[in-house]
Amino acid sequence: MHTAHAHRRLALIDLGTNTFHLLIVEMPATPGDKPVPLLRTKAGVRLGEGGISKGIISPEAYARALHTLAGFKEEIELHEVTEIRATATSAMRVTSNGPELVRDIFEQTGIRVDVIPGSREAELICAGIRQAVPLGSEPHLLVDIGGGSVEFIIADEATIFWKQSFEIGAQRLLDQFFPEPEGIMPAAAVAAEQQYLGTVLAPLMAAIEHYKPVSLVGASGSFDSLADMQLGELRTESQLPPHTELRLASFQESYHSLLSSNHEQRVALPGILPMRADMLVVASVLIDFVLGISGIKRIRTSAYALKEGLLAEMLTA
Repeated sequence: MHTAHAHRRLALIDLGTNTFHLLIVEMPATPGDKPVPLLRTKAGVRLGEGGISKGIISPEAYARALHTLAGFKEEIELHEVTEIRATATSAMRVTSNGPELVRDIFEQTGIRVDVIPGSREAELICAGIRQAVPLGSEPHLLVDIGGGSVEFIIADEATIFWKQSFEIGAQRLLDQFFPEPEGIMPAAAVAAEQQYLGTVLAPLMAAIEHYKPVSLVGASGSFDSLADMQLGELRTESQLPPHTELRLASFQESYHSLLSSNHEQRVALPGILPMRADMLVVASVLIDFVLGISGIKRIRTSAYALKEGLLAEMLTA
């Protein structure tokens, strides 16, 4: 008997430390066809705020997470999704009450969250970036700056040469080096962050030295923001092209603006999402540091990351 609703609809959820992402796609009936995106949305949950550096998810962040997932669940039901894949990263990996949140999410929404290790996160991010950016046969440095962790991957279109996840995400850097972001980030704090990165990123420096990546490809909110600043307007998730050339001069100009503004002025910069204004300062110090140690001159931003990597993997499985 032929059923009208034999469609396979997949919801991919990425529960990040700053942002929760939801992607709903119609899976192709014919192998080889591309999935059709039905919904692409994100919510600023700031799961790491007020707690990640202490190893907990704060009660406010916990409530925001459950509220956001209840909203995602409505969209999932509305779109008659047949299968859900949800992954959680740094904030849920390292906090003492992360497992409790995973249980509450399941009890309240029926969504099973898979908490993945950093190395797996790096692999999925690489798979996602490859869908957006043609890497060719030269090695590139792929970077995903999350709120909790930062993944660095050196890869070409076919091979991952090196990868590592570091628990130095933007929320942690903010807590450590810029805890009162109302004002301008002091020069001493910028220097302290650079010095810290010089120590903690020693393995990255060795890998760059060895593989000599030719460009930087950045995925995540910070890079989306820098691409929006280059354009001078804030775009929604669905308006972003798969990848953008971020001119080095544009990055440097944005970096200078961020470093010379207080919170109020940063929020007013064209292309800035208010929730990201402060984290973008410490994230830009990190990007500038990586450009400095690598001598890389070409930057591209990828709108695709972990959830697109998961989708790509499922299509080839």
